[in-house]
Formats: sequence, structure tokens, C-alpha cells
Amino acid sequence: MTEQDHAQIVFVYGALRSGTTAFRLMLDAHPDTANPGEYDFLFDHLRRDHTHATGWRVDLDALQSDRIFSNSGLTLPRQNVPLDGLDLIHAFFDQLRARVPEARVITLNVHRNGRRIHDALPDAKFIHMIRDPRDVARSSIPMGWAAHIYYGVDHWIETERDWGMISTLIPPENQFELRYESLFSDWETELKHVCDFLNVPWSPLMLSYHEHTSYAAPDPKLIEQWRQKCRPDALALLEGKVGDLMNARGYVCATTPRNPTRSERITLAANHKLYRWRFGTQAYGPLLFFGEKVCRRIGLRGIHRRITARISDLHKHSLK
Repeated sequence: MTEQDHAQIVFVYGALRSGTTAFRLMLDAHPDTANPGEYDFLFDHLRRDHTHATGWRVDLDALQSDRIFSNSGLTLPRQNVPLDGLDLIHAFFDQLRARVPEARVITLNVHRNGRRIHDALPDAKFIHMIRDPRDVARSSIPMGWAAHIYYGVDHWIETERDWGMISTLIPPENQFELRYESLFSDWETELKHVCDFLNVPWSPLMLSYHEHTSYAAPDPKLIEQWRQKCRPDALALLEGKVGDLMNARGYVCATTPRNPTRSERITLAANHKLYRWRFGTQAYGPLLFFGEKVCRRIGLRGIHRRITARISDLHKHSLK
């Protein structure tokens, strides 16, 4: 593979709990594509700075404190003049290419910063993966992110609003929409469409990813679980919060949407905070859980880095 046709970088953009991890494994099983996982950190710490030649700079202290970056295996290039801005981002891309020299396409999962990615890399290609927000919200609760689907949908809203801002700016040939419900009901057909978009031949190996991982094959029973597992009153509050955006994405409200009363809002907020504290202390212990928050707030970066590394280790052991 020559410098002119080195592996293309394509972003898989979708909310957490939208099936992006299962899709990543399908892509990684293809002999011509690779997906090393979640790479939000590449853009979390990227900021506009017109004093740099690329128009951007990276907050290197924040990047090096990022636990996902620390576990990515990427390293800051050692040279007399440190790389920064988009030069550093492209150096990270080259490190990823070096890991899988046989890959024609490298896809990276991202869940936020869509506008920033497009502004920094206007020619970038995106696969927009979307799932019914009611299922996203429901599956966020066992992750410890929310006590109620009313809050569990927040990250879906953020991702989809961000996508709405950039989707009209991206040329049609540079974007592809993949619905969780379509993928999990007819994955061979959908994956063939994905291969066409990526300009790689179809490979049936994409259908065998579950034979080599802890993830099961796509199960159509996972579609619309909210119908059996969410109470109508909870759905009404969620749909009151996200109904317009949900309808714009092709999902129809199942209730008469409404907003919470003042007393309901207070109760929801209190339960949400208590649930997250209880989940965090049970998962990581009170010392690590609250220590991370205190050190981050008062700026003890060295201690904070060690704490987040330990939390990351515990988190990895708890993953599927």
C-alpha cells in the first residue's frame, strides 16, 4: 500500500448504547477493514487556535490524563518540535494504520464532537448509527448513567443534535445511515450496504464475529424492548423530552408526551444523583469514586491520573 492509497479513516458516529460496539466487531472481522474501538478522546481535547499552522491545538495535559487515551496504546511522537493540532491527530492516525497495514479502511467509533470533527476534517466520511432513543435510555440504566429513562436519553439527545448540525454539511457520498433495528433484523443485507459505502468487497466473515468474541450474534428480540420493559408513565415523560427529535429520526411516539411536574422534576433529579453515587461507590469504592471528583475539581492532575487509571482497570474487568 503506497502513501497515496493508505488506509482511509471513517468515523462511526452514534450515541452510546446504539449498537456501535457490536457493529465495531463486525467491521473488525472484515479482512480489509479494522476498528480499534472508541476514539472520542482524539477530539475531546482539540480546540481551535489560529496561532497554530493547522488552526487547532490539543490540550496535551488533558489528553494524557484521559483514561481512554492511556489505554489506547497511542503515544505522543518524540521529536525536537512536539506535534500539535491536526498534525498530532494525523500522527495518531498513522500509528493506527501501522498496526493494521493490510487494512484499506480504519473506522473509529465516536459518540460526540461531531461538529468539531467535521470542522477539523471537512472531507471525513461518517457512518451514522442510530437506535430508538427509548431503548438507548433503557439500556443506560444498568450502566450506572441514569436512574430513570428520563435522564438515560440525555446523551442520545446530545449526539443526535450534534449530528443534525453537521449532516446537512456533509456531502451525501460521505455519509451513510445505519439503523440498529435494520442491522439487527437483517444484518447481512445491511452489512453489504456498509461495504458498498466503504468501497470494500463483501465478506461473510463479518457475520462470524460472535464466534471469536464475548458478544452474541444480533438478536431481533433486542429491538423495541422498551415496549415490554418501560412503564407508560415513564415513556410519556421521555417522549415529552425528546419527542420532536425522535419523530424527526423516524421513531413514533407511543404515548401522549408530557413534561414532569415540579415535584416530579425534583424527585427525578434527586433519585438520579443518588443512583449514580450509589452505583459509582459500589463499582469503584467510595475512595476512588469521590477521590476522582475531588482531584479533578481542585486540579491535582498527577493523583487524578493515577485514580482514573485504576478506575479504568476496574471498568475494563466489568465490561462484557
